[in-house]
Amino acid sequence: MNSNKLTQKELRSGFWRSFATSHAWHFERQQHMAFCYSMIPAIKKLYPNKEDRIAAYKRHLEFYNCQATMHPLIFGISAAMEEENANNEKFDTSSISSMKVALMGPLAGIGDSLIAGTLRIIATGIAAGLCAAGSLAGPLLFLAIYNIPTIAMRFYGVKYGYQFGNQLITKIADSDVMNKITTALGIVGLMVIGAMCATNIGVTTPIAFNISGVAFSLQETFDSIFPRLLPLLTIGIFYKLNKNHVNVLKQIVIIMVAGVALGALGILG
Repeated sequence: MNSNKLTQKELRSGFWRSFATSHAWHFERQQHMAFCYSMIPAIKKLYPNKEDRIAAYKRHLEFYNCQATMHPLIFGISAAMEEENANNEKFDTSSISSMKVALMGPLAGIGDSLIAGTLRIIATGIAAGLCAAGSLAGPLLFLAIYNIPTIAMRFYGVKYGYQFGNQLITKIADSDVMNKITTALGIVGLMVIGAMCATNIGVTTPIAFNISGVAFSLQETFDSIFPRLLPLLTIGIFYKLNKNHVNVLKQIVIIMVAGVALGALGILG
């Protein structure tokens, strides 16, 4: 068994690297490269074997997207779980991905409402008067009000995320609780993804009939029998394309062409 442990050096490096969260982004996996970039020092420290490092990089190059200020908290927990994996041959690595999927959705909502929707507005409101008056104190005050809390949240996110992850794993490492938590995280992750699909995909049909003088809306019928049926079918189609390894750019072109064509034919709204 290994005895690899992370030090403050790797955790500090992950903290500084977290500021690049949104610097590398694309439609297929969104912030995955930035998250893996944060994990590199920890992975290099924990895994002397090249194959183990490659496997860890692949884990953290899976889909990831969260509000940037919340990134260090997930990094801290992930680092603790990777540390346990490096020292425990029986550790289930799928729990790391499940944890990230389960946390990134709720934390993104908290971060967006707390940071972007509240703190940024408050900072702007306080500094706006000084800015309008041409005072240099205006932008400086805005930067202080916005950045001091968010940087502190990042710093303590790494610290307490790592401590929480370590304490949690230590308590459950020798019991069946880990399997239960892994299953629970997987369920929560699927629920988060399902909710995102249902709320963010707007596929409807304007098709309507007139039967014996009575208006009949196909969309209303779908909604009464199976709400959000068309978004679900759409997700099913692209899930199948992903399983067949169809390039994401091709899928985007398919969406655009199909949307325009079906919209012009009056099939989709």
